[in-house]
Amino acid sequence: MSRIVVTGIGIITPLGATVPDNHAALKEGRSGLSSLELFPSKYASLLPFGEIKITNEDFNQKLGVTEKGVTRTTLLALHAFQQAIADSNLSADDLQSSDTALVNGNTIGGMCLSDELYMDANQNEVGSEYISSYNLGSVNMYIQQRYKIGGVVNTFNTACSSAANAIMYGARLLKNGFAKRAIVGGTDSLAKFTINGFNSLNILSSSHCKPFDKDRAGLNLGEGAAFLVLEREEDAKGKKIYGAVSGWSNTNDAFHPSSLSDDGEGPYLAMKEALKVAGLSPSQIDYINTHGTGTENNDEKESIAMMRLFETPPAFSSTKSNIGHTLGAAGAIEAVYCLLNLTHQEVYPSVNFSEAIPSTGLIPVQSYQKVPLKHVMSNSFGFGGNCSSLVFSV
Repeated sequence: MSRIVVTGIGIITPLGATVPDNHAALKEGRSGLSSLELFPSKYASLLPFGEIKITNEDFNQKLGVTEKGVTRTTLLALHAFQQAIADSNLSADDLQSSDTALVNGNTIGGMCLSDELYMDANQNEVGSEYISSYNLGSVNMYIQQRYKIGGVVNTFNTACSSAANAIMYGARLLKNGFAKRAIVGGTDSLAKFTINGFNSLNILSSSHCKPFDKDRAGLNLGEGAAFLVLEREEDAKGKKIYGAVSGWSNTNDAFHPSSLSDDGEGPYLAMKEALKVAGLSPSQIDYINTHGTGTENNDEKESIAMMRLFETPPAFSSTKSNIGHTLGAAGAIEAVYCLLNLTHQEVYPSVNFSEAIPSTGLIPVQSYQKVPLKHVMSNSFGFGGNCSSLVFSV
């Protein structure tokens, strides 16, 4: 079985609307966190967010979206999707082929239109234009219908590991002969429903998040989308190859609805099994893009899991310090960042860090560095103990 390679990538985050924009910002250690501007919330001036400063109206115009009820979640996905298929030079015939799969992860779906749906429910007797876009599958259904995607179409909602699981599923479709190419990724938008929900957990930081720092005080919510085009290496002749998806794993420690166990069993097993699939030893991983949310529980337990698996943990950082936690999109966005690591042979700094967690002493990458990289890992851990790790290789 040949390698599964990435032949196209697309992305939009608070750092920029293109891959080059994101790459430049990461190298400079820039933050995309700011105050909330595009929709009303009582937390707009109280908390920082990773908001993309493009209105839905501008997205609709740029993307040629005229249908009613298309959510911001879908608009972000469509923006990144178009970049990825153009980058991979996929034709209309390719997209409509029965061996082209579309797999997306998200957690917000149409909840960003909860207020509009509520108003319609109280004012209209004939239903609402927002009902059809409210469920999680509406993002993929819109893209499928617009581009007439001909193969397997699936949506993952496993909280913050959603997009990582979408990538894993796409790789497995290719490995087992159920698709010739898979367009995989994730998307999520900021929404009042989400902000209020995370605030009720008391894990939103009133300052810019500080992953793996002694004084970390919680996460910042962000929004964004990213897609990758996966193909078997023999089908990708003549195409630019960003890297290979060489390992993957999803585990569940069944410990707690929103916390990792004291020994980091879920993350430990996810990383260990991803290495097994890749046929690698721990010492061969050169860098880890950690889950690194900036919360008290995650950063300590992820550190413990890394210390259990690696005799000496490799270089690591959390790009959530740049863009916030993009929830269901995080695994795809961070996968693109890992591919930039490999393509340019470099690692990016984890911003806002000052002092290590006393119980672990691990220090993330502090400055932009050119380093030789062959294998990098990306971690995504979701509520309910749903832990996923991916390995990307040159």
